[in-house]
Amino acid sequence: IMSSSFFIKTKEKAKVAKKGNNAGDSGGKSKVQAKKPNSKYNEEISSDSEPESPVVSKKRQSGEEHEYDETPQEKKLRLAKLYLEQLKEEEEKKAEEDSFETDLIAGRLQEEVLEQKGKLQRLIAKDLIPPDTSEIRLLRGHKLPVTCVVISSDDKCIFSAAKDCSIIKWDVASGKKLHTIPGGRKGTEDRHVGHTAHILCMAISSDGKYLATGDMNKLIMIWEAETCKHLYKFTGHKGPVSGLSFRKGTHDLYSASHDRSVKVWNVDENAYVETLFGHQDAITGLDSLSRERCVTAGGRDGTVRVWKITEESQLVFHGHQGSIDCIQLINEEHMISGADDGSVSLWSVNKKKPLSTVKKAHGCHGDTELEQPHWVASVAALQNSDTVASGSHNSQVQLWKCGQNYRGLEPLFIVFRSGFVNSLKFSSSGQFLVAGVGQEHRLGRWWRLKEAKNGIYVIPLKRKSPINLSPIWLI
Repeated sequence: IMSSSFFIKTKEKAKVAKKGNNAGDSGGKSKVQAKKPNSKYNEEISSDSEPESPVVSKKRQSGEEHEYDETPQEKKLRLAKLYLEQLKEEEEKKAEEDSFETDLIAGRLQEEVLEQKGKLQRLIAKDLIPPDTSEIRLLRGHKLPVTCVVISSDDKCIFSAAKDCSIIKWDVASGKKLHTIPGGRKGTEDRHVGHTAHILCMAISSDGKYLATGDMNKLIMIWEAETCKHLYKFTGHKGPVSGLSFRKGTHDLYSASHDRSVKVWNVDENAYVETLFGHQDAITGLDSLSRERCVTAGGRDGTVRVWKITEESQLVFHGHQGSIDCIQLINEEHMISGADDGSVSLWSVNKKKPLSTVKKAHGCHGDTELEQPHWVASVAALQNSDTVASGSHNSQVQLWKCGQNYRGLEPLFIVFRSGFVNSLKFSSSGQFLVAGVGQEHRLGRWWRLKEAKNGIYVIPLKRKSPINLSPIWLI
């Protein structure tokens, strides 16, 4: 009985509570308000699908702590917008980079086309100033006069050769010898790896892979430029080899000789290709660029010739009064030459006569009535620019500025180095000029300057302002 009465009482309490709730609906406000805090806490931990509490709504209306009140749908929308904006920015940036790269490639292609046409000229000469004597370095290692020099396309190494039959590879930065290929004595050709006669000329391929050297014994030697390892020996010329040049961008080699011929070789295949004839006297110099053609100086036949290899034809030019001893291409359309009459000439491949000639370019020597001009022994050109140089047996290196359209030569300054300036080469960057100097002319011993030093001079090309390599097109 006790137990049952207990349960009955419990049920009654439940009923009373229910009635109290009904009463609260009609007028028991205090009881309902007392339960609201519990409702509030339940709302704050409720699931996302439940309605917002009045407090949260008021906060949203007032705009306070907006980031903490963002709904998941709003957050997803906001992040999606940010992601789309980020994608848009990345695409725009990529488009700008692609456009810049396209313009850069187009610019390079345009420059290459203009270079091929001989329409590219960099105006550098106006900013050049004479270097201080203390800044000119002398590299000594050859026992006899230096006859020829070349510079690697990256401007890091210089190769020189001399009448002592040796070849030396130099480091430009330090001035130290990297490798020496010693010369051999006459009669040791069968057992000596290298030259046993005066080396007259040399050339290096544009990729720096091969070095070619030619000597008085009619031989052409091919070396691995990196290691100075001997690779091949080319024979076929019937006179001293006086000129060598690799066609730019290839391993095709052009050679010239006192036998009055030009020969074409394929170094990759270790093969002879063909022989070209036309000069009436010993060829004294040769040069080439990227076209399948080369230019030569014909010595005492008084001609400069342009050889079109594929067409098997030649163009003949006349101008100097003496023996034309050296020649160099400035670009595909223009060249500079020097002669023993003391003159320097600028040429166009489209004109049979020089565009400009400077007579007595290095002055004269001897008595007033018997004075003779100092002959020009070497010339060099900074490719696709308005800057050229000439060297003479009077110890002068003369730098020149080419006039507009190469119709004129204006002297810039002279660098004095005692000796015969037998060879000149500009670095690809235009930062320095290398001169191969000796006590004698590279081809003979009829005159000796005892006070001169046999060596290589590295002449810095100083500028008033930083070098400007922006091209100027020729019209």
